[in-house]
Amino acid sequence: MPKFYESFLHDVFIAIIALFPVVNPIGSAFMVSPYFENLTGVEKRRAVTQITLYAFLICIIALFAGQWILRLFGISIPVVQLAGGIMICKMGWEFLSSDQKKTSAEDLEDNPEISAYKHIANKLFYPITFPATTGAGTISVLFTLSAHSTAFGSPAYYLNTGAIIVAILVMCVMIYIFYLNTKTIIHYLGPNGENIVNRVSAFLVFCVGLQIGIGGLKAIFKL
Repeated sequence: MPKFYESFLHDVFIAIIALFPVVNPIGSAFMVSPYFENLTGVEKRRAVTQITLYAFLICIIALFAGQWILRLFGISIPVVQLAGGIMICKMGWEFLSSDQKKTSAEDLEDNPEISAYKHIANKLFYPITFPATTGAGTISVLFTLSAHSTAFGSPAYYLNTGAIIVAILVMCVMIYIFYLNTKTIIHYLGPNGENIVNRVSAFLVFCVGLQIGIGGLKAIFKL
């Protein structure tokens, strides 16, 4: 195998290994599954496609312009982590403190002309895509990966950047697959099992948000 392709595949592998824990498409799929409770198969596919597209755009923008945007507004990564952690905690608390099925059903009964998809359409970017799917952790990893690139325009720069883009595409494919099929897996557990998974997922969402927020606080106060 030519050295160029060997280096490219190595960079792709490293980028996938770095991105997988922070994107966590499997865990995230269980976290956001309550949002898809009342969607039909077609509506869910449409919603997941939109989420995947949003996730791809967030990663690409973070890769090419993220650091510049943060410098423009004077925002640091720890602050993004803290804010993202707070938003994820809020999402987890909402799932824990309310009956998701009952609430969704009541909302649809009060608005019979509004489809289930339209009911969650304004939630597909926030909080489902950002910060639940691609949040501060994903952005910081992309910053780190892009920092290894050499000068713009050099062969090494294009090699590294191309490898990162391929890794992002792999993550997006995994997001699409797991988000689309998690409901099927949960249904095998039965009604009680589904409710248990949803509640445990909500608790884990809250814990993940708390962990991200604490990480941001530690970085801010250098603890």
